[in-house]
Amino acid sequence: MSDSEFGPFDGIASDYDGWYDAPEGAKVLAEELECLRLIIPEIRGCWLEIGVGTGRFASILGISHGLDPSPSMLAIAASRGIRTHVGVAEDLPFADRSLDGVLMVATLCFVTNPSRALSECARVLRTGGTLLIGHIPSDGWWGREYTRKAGEEHPVYSHARFVTVDELVSTTAAAGFRLEDAASALFWTPGSVPAKFPRLEHRLVPGAGFVALKLRSPIP
Repeated sequence: MSDSEFGPFDGIASDYDGWYDAPEGAKVLAEELECLRLIIPEIRGCWLEIGVGTGRFASILGISHGLDPSPSMLAIAASRGIRTHVGVAEDLPFADRSLDGVLMVATLCFVTNPSRALSECARVLRTGGTLLIGHIPSDGWWGREYTRKAGEEHPVYSHARFVTVDELVSTTAAAGFRLEDAASALFWTPGSVPAKFPRLEHRLVPGAGFVALKLRSPIP
């Protein structure tokens, strides 16, 4: 999966987190958060973010638990008040039916076994629980740019596998999840200047750089 047992982000935690304070990163973060909030305006109950990184999304959305393989990333997440857990998506350290919701933002593309990870999500979610996925489609502007960087042996993106929205929906359906709602954002290209008021669509739109999917957990 990576050059170290802690994943490709462990050695760049500070730089990764700092990008969200830069002009482009701040715009991306704001749009992706609004996209997620279009389909789930408020987080309720006990939630886990898988691939929590430095805790930007979890801390803003009000998610209490965060899991990541990188201790360096988790140290920053903990400073934001997140209850951190070292681990991977394919082997979640949580009991069956113990969570109301799970969030994954740009995480499944870095997971070694996405099907196993989704099975674990189904296991830990309570009946009727919510899986909220933030996804970078491979055929959107941002997915194409990251795929290009991966081909140039980028230290992070070379470890990712980006897929289309249809491929992701098929994978989640195979794990028993039912798609309930969706939204789209990031209609501007990397490196460009986004509009003052970003375009957000409460539906799946081809070409979007980021989509949010709300899925319902399977009934056991």
